[in-house]
Amino acid sequence: MHAIRSRPKLARLLAGVLALATLGAATDMDPINPTCPLNPNWSTNPTMKLTVEKRGGMKVMLAEGRVDAGLPDRLSTALKANPDVSEIWLRSPGGDARAGNAAGRVIRSFPGLGTRIPSGWACFSACNFVFMGGQPRVIEPGGEFIVHMFTSTGDRAAIDESVALGIDATTELIGDVEQDSALLASEDNAFLIKMGVSRKLLTDVMYRQKAVKGSGPDKSTRRCLTLDEALKYGVTYAVE
Repeated sequence: MHAIRSRPKLARLLAGVLALATLGAATDMDPINPTCPLNPNWSTNPTMKLTVEKRGGMKVMLAEGRVDAGLPDRLSTALKANPDVSEIWLRSPGGDARAGNAAGRVIRSFPGLGTRIPSGWACFSACNFVFMGGQPRVIEPGGEFIVHMFTSTGDRAAIDESVALGIDATTELIGDVEQDSALLASEDNAFLIKMGVSRKLLTDVMYRQKAVKGSGPDKSTRRCLTLDEALKYGVTYAVE
């Protein structure tokens, strides 16, 4: 009888242990990028998928996946077809930097259109600039706005080809990358000013991150802003 009576108590104990284990897994931090979760919740869609849904009595557009070169045009078309969308909710690992800037400008061209990073979702890299197009902009507690040092090319094939052609071709590619990176930095700076975000986000945070993992003790390549930092730099506004 004693064993039978103890089963409910044991079941409750096991449920509590499981809940604690689940909570711990959900909040595990990345040892290489200690300000960020180990597994950010960004979509694996190879191109950003735009889905219009009703959420909480309002019409929103879910924007999930990689920021690709065709996004600005698709986004403009989708918003014109759905003029009653009030917010865009973002979940993305980034992608094409210039397409991110262009998509942000598309969003800003629709007055009053807000952007949101919902709790548990992550917006990284080029997604940052899509998000900045919103007015207002909201990062919910538990939402992740993740920044890093931008580079102008992710074209691995071009790098491999230049290396195969020899030192002259590689040197030329490096020069092109450096020149284009400087131009992109200027474009980013102008974009932030236009969107009402402090340019110190670039100088004090983004450009202080390493583009590739270093060999020293600090191997981090990305940074998750705290809500206080996001408010400080004008990235977001206080949640209603």
